[in-house]
Amino acid sequence: MQNIRQEKLVCKDDERIDQFLSLARTGYLGLTDGELPYVVPLNFIWMNGALYFHGAAHGRKIDLIQSNANCCFTISEDYGTMVSPIPAKTDTAYMSVMLFGILETVSDLNEATSAMQGMLDKYVPGYYEHSLSQTHVERYRSSLGSHTVVFKLIPSLRTAKENQLDPQSAFYPGRNVKMDM
Repeated sequence: MQNIRQEKLVCKDDERIDQFLSLARTGYLGLTDGELPYVVPLNFIWMNGALYFHGAAHGRKIDLIQSNANCCFTISEDYGTMVSPIPAKTDTAYMSVMLFGILETVSDLNEATSAMQGMLDKYVPGYYEHSLSQTHVERYRSSLGSHTVVFKLIPSLRTAKENQLDPQSAFYPGRNVKMDM
């Protein structure tokens, strides 16, 4: 694995990375389809040092995972654009994390239910009056009749980059270069 080229952007603060992974809303699962990459956006939950997501038990994603469970899961959040009178110095504030490892199917019903409940708590907090039952997770079928599968990624490698927003140079509608001269 290559090192991150821009060392000054590397984030090594595990607490900050974990917080970012807990709050970010969309991640991108990268798989290999023969010689072509296949990347799919997903909802996910970061719990206990592992990333969880779910999906239908049938389809292209499942076929690719079964043929090669090695993956890269990338999460990135844009925090705004920073301007400069010098166009080449216009920049983006962001944080991104890449997780590398081998996907595994969660076969333990307690763990799968916990992961699914974690996603509900993340994406629709307070909406449901009761916790998700194991029976629901075990028996649920999609509108196409497919069972739901929960996947787990325990990263063997985790990298993070961050370019913090400088409030003084943050772009906003109406701001123009004459204001910065």
